[in-house]
Amino acid sequence: MVRTYRAPRRVLSTKLAAGKREDRAFATLFGACLLIFISRWPVAARQSFYDDTVPFEALVGGQMMALIFIFPLIAYVLAALSHVVARIFGGKGTWFGARLALFWALLAASPLWLLYGLTEGFIGPGPAHDLTGVLALGAFLVFWISGLWEAETGQGVTQ
Repeated sequence: MVRTYRAPRRVLSTKLAAGKREDRAFATLFGACLLIFISRWPVAARQSFYDDTVPFEALVGGQMMALIFIFPLIAYVLAALSHVVARIFGGKGTWFGARLALFWALLAASPLWLLYGLTEGFIGPGPAHDLTGVLALGAFLVFWISGLWEAETGQGVTQ
């Protein structure tokens, strides 16, 4: 994961060269969703502290439903859409490559999402919150776009 911050395309190329393993791709997505879910706990604690009408357990339960059960389905659709768009622009990759690019980008950026959740939960709104949000989103987009580029240029796994 640390290597992704230096050379995201090379890391994804290595993962694609390992072969098509849907179980590993799903485990990557699930790990990312789990870490992003954990990153939301400080925010839920802050919200329940300042507004006692909604208990912490209800906030965490709703986030679990969204991030563990619904978001993986959305991620599969988003990966498919990114593959279709890449095909329109001449991409030669596979559906699996597009999925792995998105899933790995989510997992690789998850430490920054954890930092973002801590910042939002402990410090609250402000410049630090905004800066960590921009960093997390920026890293995710860089990892995803560079990974998708690697997967769609035909240098990875082909079917």
